[in-house]
Amino acid sequence: MLSADFFWPVSDVIVSDIEFTDPDAPIEDMVIRSVTQPICFGFVPERANGGAVLVCAGGGYTQLVIGKEGVEIARWLTGLGFYALVLAHRLPDAVGGAKAPVDDAMEAMRLIRARSTELGVTRVGALGLSSGGHLAASLASEYPSAWRAPASAYARFASRPDFLVVGYAPISTNAAGRTVVDGKAPLTPPEKQALYDAVQPDAHLAPDPPPAFFFYSANDRVVPVENGRRLHAAFEAHGASAELHIFADAPHGFALRTPKIPAGRWPALCEAWLRRIGAL
Repeated sequence: MLSADFFWPVSDVIVSDIEFTDPDAPIEDMVIRSVTQPICFGFVPERANGGAVLVCAGGGYTQLVIGKEGVEIARWLTGLGFYALVLAHRLPDAVGGAKAPVDDAMEAMRLIRARSTELGVTRVGALGLSSGGHLAASLASEYPSAWRAPASAYARFASRPDFLVVGYAPISTNAAGRTVVDGKAPLTPPEKQALYDAVQPDAHLAPDPPPAFFFYSANDRVVPVENGRRLHAAFEAHGASAELHIFADAPHGFALRTPKIPAGRWPALCEAWLRRIGAL
């Protein structure tokens, strides 16, 4: 079982049903295959700085790379003094539908704010990598008008993050009519394609977006760097403070595991940015 300092069910369901691809894998390499009820794995800093971050791992919306892009990121954040809550959200499939990840992320943000007094937290950010970056960016976007938002147990609390960090995320180049690859086939399952069609953060950014830090690889063969350019341009057009870092050479999904190449400097750059905006 994934080890954490505390667990918060995002819904009213007390026990979350999570299936791992290999339950015996080291925590850093754990991958979640399916989630029936969303839950946050909470990590506590030794010296709290008054902030918390919702962490959204990638996995192409077909799984969650919860170890490499969740737990390892959470440990880095707690080292900076943040409470880090790694979200295990439902996947877009025939059971949960296209909107399940977005609904879970929004409710998780509200939950953190509902318990902010308990944690001593005054600011709540979101950080996401790969498809988790798309999900984190959705928190700064308009909720699709065609979707019916579920009732929230924490409706009086905002789901918009106070600051946003997004790494190598497919923002809109998977959306129908906006791909950068000619003739790209629709994604599977169909609910995943429907999610990318409905939630395009660069095109549907909500007013007053938060300060944001984006980082991408120029030669990423999975997620075109155009995604980063589109997202940065959208934030600038809305008058937001946003930084975009494009590294010439890095594999997709590099997370914290490329310390010897320039892309491995993104955590230091991000830390400096967090200090500049007053989040740290």
